[in-house]
Amino acid sequence: MTVPIAQLELGRDGAELTPNALDGSILAALEQVLADQPRDVAGVRLFVIEGLTSFLAIDGPIGSLAARRLGKVARPVRAILFDKTESANWSLAWHQDRVVAVRGRKEVEGFGPWTHKHGALHVAPPFQLLADMLTLRVHLDLVPQTNAPLLIAPGSHRFGRIQEADVQEVVSKCGVAMCLAEAGDVWTYATPILHASDRASAVTHRRLLQVDYAVGDLPSGLQWLGV
Repeated sequence: MTVPIAQLELGRDGAELTPNALDGSILAALEQVLADQPRDVAGVRLFVIEGLTSFLAIDGPIGSLAARRLGKVARPVRAILFDKTESANWSLAWHQDRVVAVRGRKEVEGFGPWTHKHGALHVAPPFQLLADMLTLRVHLDLVPQTNAPLLIAPGSHRFGRIQEADVQEVVSKCGVAMCLAEAGDVWTYATPILHASDRASAVTHRRLLQVDYAVGDLPSGLQWLGV
């Protein structure tokens, strides 16, 4: 079952498109800030990038979109730059994002296991923490059907933590939406929504900035790695 993207609502489906969220001048300025990041890799974890903070702050062009949903206590806690090129044309199976990036390891009830991704320490938190987060994907390039748009299973975020053996059943129940985008569009997702990505069939740059937003501090001395 294919779900039309025009019908998606964040509260019900866990995903919503904001067309033309960044105008041409803002998009160009963001591209300049990100211009020196490595290319031809699956994803680049962004940390302390000069000029990026003003875009992600709650009064900035990206952060304000998160603040509309999470309130003025929203804070960016992870940012990754993705691109697909002929030499970095990967695919991802259906999965949920289950971990958060932190500054140091501290044993806290409900947090674990621990992993390293993109050069940063990550830990799986209690599911409710993920359910209270939002993920924004800011598109710097056109993403047609041939250039590996993100695939999502609308409503799957309401199933809680989904066991790997149950993923395909949930996808079948929820259907699939193909998240096409124009440059300057922003998709907002419930962070634990099931999603996947195919290899691009006609590869051109598919640059996007993915930012996770959360509310408040982590418990018992754990600290967000942040951006």
